[in-house]
Amino acid sequence: MILKDIWLDVKAVQARDPAARSALEVLILYQGVHALIWHRFAHWFYKHQMFFIARLISQLARFFTLIEIHPGAEMGHGILIDHGCGVVIGETTVVGDNCTIYQGVTLGGVGLNKGKRHPTLGSNVTVGAGAKILGAFEVGDNCTIAANAVLLKPLDNDTTAVGIPARPIKVSGVPVESKENPVTMEYYCKMEGRVKELEEELARLKAERQVSQERHDGDEK
Repeated sequence: MILKDIWLDVKAVQARDPAARSALEVLILYQGVHALIWHRFAHWFYKHQMFFIARLISQLARFFTLIEIHPGAEMGHGILIDHGCGVVIGETTVVGDNCTIYQGVTLGGVGLNKGKRHPTLGSNVTVGAGAKILGAFEVGDNCTIAANAVLLKPLDNDTTAVGIPARPIKVSGVPVESKENPVTMEYYCKMEGRVKELEEELARLKAERQVSQERHDGDEK
């Protein structure tokens, strides 16, 4: 089973990374694949309650790949960790099949309580570079979390989320109007027109004041 998952990871990279030229190149040279290989063995020891050996393997993997995956995390197959430096995946994280995770991503927890405290990602989820998903909630299948987003709430299937904190902007490819900040282009145009009117009024008042001051100075002379 471990060897099968490793092969599926290799094929996923080959299929989804345009820079990958062969399965052999991916297996030997891609640190994301290396991190997953180390993790799959570490996770086997973790499930058999050999926690010290599991953590030792994961720490060695972190040293060599700069990718930290806790041995307790459950990783599906066909996962692509692209570039990968700075990726952190917590103990109770679940990552579904065929997910793509870019560099600098954190799948982390909030609080110090025991039990489930990290996110669960469905299948075919893409997490952009630098994104943070924090908390024990579910992200549905086929979701996309944009680069540098901070996701703190669950997402339904087929949702694209951006921002800090992250909010949905598309569901099944259809744009979602923000309820928190319903500012439209029409609103900006009205504000721009109003600012122009105020600037003109201010210029008129300045001109009248200058004329009045010149008259006052002339009367004194």
